[in-house]
Amino acid sequence: VQLQASGGGLVQAGGSLRLSCTASGRTFTGYSVGWFRQAPGKEREFVGAVSHTNSHTYYGDSVKGRFTISRDNAKATVTLQMNSLKPEDTAVYYCGAGRAIISTISSASAYYYWGQGTLVTVSS
Repeated sequence: VQLQASGGGLVQAGGSLRLSCTASGRTFTGYSVGWFRQAPGKEREFVGAVSHTNSHTYYGDSVKGRFTISRDNAKATVTLQMNSLKPEDTAVYYCGAGRAIISTISSASAYYYWGQGTLVTVSS
């Protein structure tokens, strides 16, 4: 599975961006898809994910209520809608796909395939 993350850019604080993660070679059926981010000098952080076991979505505490994940299996696309962006949301955002289950869904090690990352910069 090859993943392509897109949609990053520069936005002012309070603004919105929509990131997309698109799979080539197959659909996301049977895979959980997660979004992670990494800011300079910081560890990779769990942003959110959609589970393949129950189609529920899960979010990191820092983005709850602001970010929303949706998936379209037919289009092999998972979207991360980011609203009310803050400067601390600035990071490279990565999407991953894997057989993550609920107990491991926030762990990057549960994802086998990764996109190349897309940079999100939020100015104050």
